[in-house]
Amino acid sequence: MLFQLPSVERLVEAFRRLPGVGKRSAERFALHLLSAPERDALELGEAILEARRRVKRCGICQNLAETDPCVICADEKRDRSTLCVVERPGGVIALESSGVYRGLYHVLHGVISPLDGVGPEDLRIDQLINRIGAENIREVILATNATVEGENTALYITRLLEPLKVTVTRIAHGVPMGGGLEYADSVTLARALQGRNRV
Repeated sequence: MLFQLPSVERLVEAFRRLPGVGKRSAERFALHLLSAPERDALELGEAILEARRRVKRCGICQNLAETDPCVICADEKRDRSTLCVVERPGGVIALESSGVYRGLYHVLHGVISPLDGVGPEDLRIDQLINRIGAENIREVILATNATVEGENTALYITRLLEPLKVTVTRIAHGVPMGGGLEYADSVTLARALQGRNRV
């Protein structure tokens, strides 16, 4: 059977590592690529390799970008006194598409999750603390997701920021508990940002 061939099994497993892709979807993706013209499969492979080569982390905010600094950090029109902390690059994309927030960002690239072996030292928290003093940040908006891990990460960061005399706010949770920023619509995100609370 096709899906028992070692090369096809490897392809299916590669697709299964993508978020939200189960066994059936992975098999459909693999079958599509194997049935499509060879140039389509090669084009997909080349696009993945090129993106991996060109996209790096911004040296300031840690967001994914092709330039360093990224276009947001380089934009002098942004509110440079406000810093929004998100878990992943998808949070930046979601907030930018809401059109409400005009400050800067800091991407943690995860959350504190002892069960998954992720501690504070595995995130970009040290860079965040360094930025606050160096960039004269007056408000830090914690926009981690409304999950246990997201809440614990926000609490941990809040405690670290207390001695720095910076205003720390948390986005209002129009974002549903257990939900991620990247899945919320722009109206919900706008309301969450506008209704943020001081921590």
